Amino acid sequence: MTDLDQTSNSNWTIVFMCWSIASVATLGSLFFSEIMEFPPCTLCWYQRIFMFPLVLIFLAGLFPFDKSIIKYALPIALAGWGFAFYHYLLYSGFIPESIQPCSQGVSCSETYLDLFGFITIPMLSLISFSTIIILLFILRRRLAK
Repeated sequence: MTDLDQTSNSNWTIVFMCWSIASVATLGSLFFSEIMEFPPCTLCWYQRIFMFPLVLIFLAGLFPFDKSIIKYALPIALAGWGFAFYHYLLYSGFIPESIQPCSQGVSCSETYLDLFGFITIPMLSLISFSTIIILLFILRRRLAK
């Protein structure tokens, strides 16, 4: 196998990893709301708006591999990360309740999941978006060579 083939395969693997993360995040979100019956808050809906399309975008970029996937997926992932970061700050108490966007309906700071005392649904979303963004920056750097 040539170096070009190995590079191409590892670039495809990076996009596949992004697709896997987006798929698991999407399925996890649906599991929490549909199976566990945790009602999603306003910020959860915004994060879903940015995560769900990534599943299809990454899948379309895999077959055949499309290096321009970065320019489509990165802005969506960055916007989702912004909502996830804000939600995490709100959930953690860094943002006062007086300026919370979830004043009606489901509270954005409601505790539905608390694994090991620190893993929460907003943190899972933030980790998913962060990992996807890091992988996309790695891919962008690799393709620039």
